[in-house]
Amino acid sequence: MGLGQPHRLGRVLDSHADGLLIKAKAFALTAVICLWGVQAMAADGLITIRSSLGPKETMSRLEAEVRAKGMTVFARVDHAAGAAEVGLPLRPTEVLIFGNPKGGTPLMQAAQTVGIDLPLKILVWQDVSGTTWVSYNDPAWLAQRHGLGAEVEPTVKALSAALSAVAKTTAVP
Repeated sequence: MGLGQPHRLGRVLDSHADGLLIKAKAFALTAVICLWGVQAMAADGLITIRSSLGPKETMSRLEAEVRAKGMTVFARVDHAAGAAEVGLPLRPTEVLIFGNPKGGTPLMQAAQTVGIDLPLKILVWQDVSGTTWVSYNDPAWLAQRHGLGAEVEPTVKALSAALSAVAKTTAVP
């Protein structure tokens, strides 16, 4: 074995170690990106569930369910249509704004600032892979955001249950 051979072997080992280090860094970066995406789906106070239907059918079912529960629909905002009007692309993204004064008024009596988050809203949107999602603000998070006390806890729980039921009924036929 000449003097050049161990040296060459050392370079091979160094090269192998460098390759492993690069793979480890790539893996770590991929993990961070994936976890970042999970965090984006779990934004503070936002509840998001997958719909087994397309966006139009999901929104139509949502609106019908809200009306069937005796709530008032104030608006249906089609963000994708608005984007198209100004020549910009946007996957299906639609918001239903609805409510009932019996649910929202007690919250505003406790803290009028909660009015910025009322009436209630549910977003139906489609991601880049074509999956449809239903997202809404968690009433418990809204109560915390506005510093609401225990006196409105029954109302918050009722709103949470109603939103969850409407969203799940809409998303999973």
